[in-house]
Amino acid sequence: MDKHFLSPLFAPASILAMTGAPPAQDTAPADPDARLRQAVREALAADGYAGLVRHLDTQESGTLAELAQSRADLAVIALPPAEVPAALEIAGRLACRCALVVGRGFDAAAAAALQKIALRERMSLLGPNTLGFQCPPLKLNAGAVGPLARSGSLALVSQSGALTSAMLDWARRNGVGFSAVVSLGPHGGIDIAAVLDYFANDPRTQGVIVYLEGIADGRRFMSALRSAAHAKPTVVLKAGRRPAGNQAAQTHSRAIVGSDDVFDAALRRAGAVRVDSFVELFSAAKCLASRYRPVDRRLAIVTNGGGPGVLAADRVNQIGLQLGRLSAPSVAALQPLLPAAASLSDLIDLSEDADAEAYRAAIDAAGRDREVDGVLAIYSPKPALAAGPADAAADAVAEAVVRLKDAHGKPLLGCWMGDASVGPARERLNEAGVPTFRTPEAAVGAFGNIASFYRNQQLLQQTPPPLSALAQPDIQGARIVLESVLAERRQVLTEMESKTLLAAFHVPVTQTLLARSPHEAMMIATQLGFPVALKIDSPDIAHKSDVQGVALNVLTAAGARDTYADMVERVRRLQPQARINGVTVQKMARARRGREVHVGLVSEPPFGPVIVFGAGGTMIELIGDRAMELPPLNQYLALRLIERSRVAATLAAGRGAGAADLQALAQVLLRVSEMVCELPELREMDINPIIVDEHGAVAVDARIVVGSAGAGVPGRPSGAAAAGYHHLAILPYPAGLERVWPLRGGGEATVRAIRPDDASMLQDLVTRLSPQSRYFRFVSSFHQLPPSMLARFALIDYDREMALVALTKTRAAQDDGAIVETERIVGVSRYVTNPDRASCEFSLLVADDFAGRGLGSRLMEAIMQVARDKGLTEMQGLVLRENAAMLELVRRLGFTVQAFPDDPDFRLVTHAL
Repeated sequence: MDKHFLSPLFAPASILAMTGAPPAQDTAPADPDARLRQAVREALAADGYAGLVRHLDTQESGTLAELAQSRADLAVIALPPAEVPAALEIAGRLACRCALVVGRGFDAAAAAALQKIALRERMSLLGPNTLGFQCPPLKLNAGAVGPLARSGSLALVSQSGALTSAMLDWARRNGVGFSAVVSLGPHGGIDIAAVLDYFANDPRTQGVIVYLEGIADGRRFMSALRSAAHAKPTVVLKAGRRPAGNQAAQTHSRAIVGSDDVFDAALRRAGAVRVDSFVELFSAAKCLASRYRPVDRRLAIVTNGGGPGVLAADRVNQIGLQLGRLSAPSVAALQPLLPAAASLSDLIDLSEDADAEAYRAAIDAAGRDREVDGVLAIYSPKPALAAGPADAAADAVAEAVVRLKDAHGKPLLGCWMGDASVGPARERLNEAGVPTFRTPEAAVGAFGNIASFYRNQQLLQQTPPPLSALAQPDIQGARIVLESVLAERRQVLTEMESKTLLAAFHVPVTQTLLARSPHEAMMIATQLGFPVALKIDSPDIAHKSDVQGVALNVLTAAGARDTYADMVERVRRLQPQARINGVTVQKMARARRGREVHVGLVSEPPFGPVIVFGAGGTMIELIGDRAMELPPLNQYLALRLIERSRVAATLAAGRGAGAADLQALAQVLLRVSEMVCELPELREMDINPIIVDEHGAVAVDARIVVGSAGAGVPGRPSGAAAAGYHHLAILPYPAGLERVWPLRGGGEATVRAIRPDDASMLQDLVTRLSPQSRYFRFVSSFHQLPPSMLARFALIDYDREMALVALTKTRAAQDDGAIVETERIVGVSRYVTNPDRASCEFSLLVADDFAGRGLGSRLMEAIMQVARDKGLTEMQGLVLRENAAMLELVRRLGFTVQAFPDDPDFRLVTHAL
């Protein structure tokens, strides 16, 4: 309730250790598992953990009274696999709230049996197949991942025990500290999503680094990762990159997109950053944990050597950054302060004669310049300046950089090249928290991670509804088409069916008519007007061009008749088993200078459908232009998706062609997003090509693959609120919850789900409260919400929690007579799903000046209904004993009120939904 459910695991006040009897003195354990258990015993005793540790040998005998004294927050179990179930039973009977099973070799069945015991005893289970965890600030080493790490602000979560040990070894050599280290193995009870959720709320953690090998539940993982990345910088290293492509693909989009591409898209949408090595993992985390303000991509490079600066500039171009150049006024002010040989045209090259004062002036100028988003200071040692093993100039320049670290709020990175002569300078920079690197390329890459993180944070803020603000699509008509296809036990829609589906969602398509004979083809072509295109129509042919089933620019009626006959004869010869419905006839697209693009859809476990955009035409697989985004989309996401593609560079005006209509292209993407949200049967899609020019966009050809909608993700709630979008990794904004309520005493309030941009109004609600109201809600004396709490309250994942806000509008006249309308949040009701995924915890807050107007009870009834629709079975909450008004309200609503055993100042209130 007031603490995360994993707090007894990662911050226990007491531990019950069940690790078996220690070996006799001077006797080394014979087998590796025995050595692992001995390592756990030694780790628990070695590092000065201040909590109570009680050891219990499961083979000992004793009275029930003695056993009852062994109750603890956490049970650490390191025993032979055959003894673990009994030990877990004992921990449950002793009311341990969490259990850690350190060991290996548990298969899925054995792990499931342990999870069943833990669930029955209401314990959170970490393991089996884990090496345990560390909490260095508490001097707690519970497991066998190695010696206790240095204390710091980074949390490390890893799905590999071996790599966890290697990371800790690297971190010890490089002075990196941790708030916690968690090793996760296969078939564990507590998954990576639960651990990420804990660190999102952990005050000791300022950044999260993750090593990932696999994900079982895409929706749950995305929910936790979005929460963690919104609260704290989060960096992910994922193993298992593999070449894109699928030989069984039925669409071009599926052929050019691999699972690793989809994972990149998911991480980007979650607001996290992906890296390629664990050295890069830590360097990115160190930079992001510095909490620099959001930045763009312009990096200024200050150097005393042309070569290192050019290496850095090359890397800037390679990874899509921009070289930050000083504005003319900055150049004019800085030039007199630098050596005569200094150059400021692109790089800020101070020349070999630069001293600490020149660096200070250049970095200060770049920090103040609005054309610069970050600064990289590169120092190359000069033998002529060195006075012994240490370079005094390097130390002086480092000191100048340290003094400017917080002067401008922009990322400031250092690269001191060399080794022995710059060692002290590099240590000084590290001590001051200036991210420092040995090579220019590594430093630029670290800045790239900062820029990527804040760009991804903008994507994270987007919470679109399933349907855009465009004209309402004909969803029912689209479903009739899909049902008829599935009733025939087909998966691939014909071109006519595909275009009908697109038209139902108002995607512009070329007029297409089906001819069933050469004579019909001739008449249709004549009516449409020449030139026309003819295409074979068959549910059994995946790619028409493979069987020469496409003819373009047919100019005469006789040509249309003969082309039909030749095409059908050729296709029957090449694919005699294929069913042929006929040949479609359509007028050639008008735009001679139009660009060909494609919009596609792939479905990739565990993230579900992903929208693809890139260059189109017959060379689509060879070009391999693929930018991806998880649905749902809004205008911002659609335009960013277009920008990330390579074909975006061809959409501007040039070479006699006008600029392509990006708004029309974005609308096509929004319509496809609507299709994906509303039609869970969609599996693959190619709209290729889409011809786009200055007049708009039109889909020339389309191919869609469908499948059964299924029953959703196993274990997901089946309520009405979840039923429509179970196939999406990111739940859309629930726009359907919006209502307008009349208020007692007059006026009305608009009630809707909370949005990220409500944060300022939420803060205003809290600051207006009386001290007593604020204390009743938050059990704290703060005047306003801390930034991390405010961010967590405003940006939520609608899959596992919901917040309804009540807003009122006031109109006032300004001095000039203009009428200004102000919106204000006057109430919030919220629930958060508990770890059992069946119950939830609620909270309620109403503005003091709106008390007694019926708002609180209606907000509670509304949030209870949302939880009920989600499939939850119980709502519970903690209410302070002296909060009489709240206790009276929940009693009227049918809640049961009882004492809270953990704290007599609270009452536990519960209601069956």
